[in-house]
Amino acid sequence: MQTLRIAFRNLNRQKKRSFLLGGAIAFGLLIVTLVNGAAGGFQRNIADNFSHLFGGQVFIQGLERTASGKRVSVIHDDAALIASIKDAKVPVERLTRSSAFLGTLMLGDRKVTQQVVGLEWSGDNLLRDRLTLLEGSFASMNNPKGIIISRKIADKLGAHLGDTLIVQLRTVTDKANVGDFQVAAISHDPGLSDSLSAYGSLPYVNTLVNIGPAEYQALGILLGGRGAGAAAGRGTDADAARIYKALSTRVAVMDRAAKTSATDPMAAMLKNHEQNPGAAMFSSLIKQAGDTPWQGVKYRLYTIDDLLSQAQLPQMVGAINGIAFIVLLVLLVIIVVGITNTFRMIIAERTREIGTIRALGMKRRVVRNLFLAEAFFLFLGGALAGLGGAGLIMGVLRLMNFGTGMFALMLQQGRMSFVLPAGQTIVQLFLVAGLTLLAALFPARAAARLSPARALASIS
Repeated sequence: MQTLRIAFRNLNRQKKRSFLLGGAIAFGLLIVTLVNGAAGGFQRNIADNFSHLFGGQVFIQGLERTASGKRVSVIHDDAALIASIKDAKVPVERLTRSSAFLGTLMLGDRKVTQQVVGLEWSGDNLLRDRLTLLEGSFASMNNPKGIIISRKIADKLGAHLGDTLIVQLRTVTDKANVGDFQVAAISHDPGLSDSLSAYGSLPYVNTLVNIGPAEYQALGILLGGRGAGAAAGRGTDADAARIYKALSTRVAVMDRAAKTSATDPMAAMLKNHEQNPGAAMFSSLIKQAGDTPWQGVKYRLYTIDDLLSQAQLPQMVGAINGIAFIVLLVLLVIIVVGITNTFRMIIAERTREIGTIRALGMKRRVVRNLFLAEAFFLFLGGALAGLGGAGLIMGVLRLMNFGTGMFALMLQQGRMSFVLPAGQTIVQLFLVAGLTLLAALFPARAAARLSPARALASIS
């Protein structure tokens, strides 16, 4: 305890020098903490926003083999699926039923290839939380033929609210069909692809693709009990595994181990803005089903993480964290060199003082520990200042609204959020502490080895 008091007093004697060294440590930790927190927040927000745009974190698709041998994506009766979800005993906030097709929207002589997703609009809808409407309203989707298109698609077609769009498509049995939509709203493009931003009414989309009004193609499960950012939580895979296990006892399911490859259409969709997700998902479903004959309907279960991994999101966040770690290492090298040189200067200035306390009986290890304690106090002050400063800046950034620009998917309703893993922060703190003490160790050992007679005889 006496050593700590002396160390603190020595640092207080050289306030300017101590402030500069502690400030260097604080700056390094502040920058790295901000970068890591922002990267974690981007990952959570992207996953959360995609969960709302896609309709959940866990998804179940159905694939039926017809009498003619065709394979059709459809869920006729979801009683077994709902019962399986209940059997799994996972927290469920909402279920979303959807159907989709890839068609050509036309207005006059203009046309655009577009995926249209059919959703249920009665009551709450996940899109209301994440989709920003520039014109029109969600209430207009009470029109059975209403459609929400993105601003970019509207501009390509020259479409305005109330305009009638003709659509050409192929049904689930690959027959040509024609329909029409009325523009009910125009949305801000969420930033990934035009093909994700056209939405219609589920019953009408079912009619166009030639499946029953009570049928659909995919069941989305929004997991509850996690608050914002649930999609990025570690519990998603565990809950999906429980649902899959319960599902396999009631219906025929495809092997979850059959992952999509990097060249799969789903991966291409998320990497290429022009690839359509509906066509890619159906192609992936057909590929996973294989050529083995079966009767009835088979089901596939996948998660939002499966989709985002194809988009290289974990790799992107890992790269950001890697860059932050490299920045930390560079800053630490500068800090280590600065601390080493500073402590050498301190020892040179306090040589006679060292000789005096050694002559009074202070042991070498105590002298060494005295300088190490000073280094530790520098780290502690720098760490508290760095983390405190990072927390303050994060708090200010959270209050700022960045609107609906091209990075909207990385934000939470226009605002930044930060996720800082405790384990990662602790590792970084230990690393900084260890290198700070290591930088002071060699000068401290040199000071401890000074003989009292030689130290007292020196000129300070």
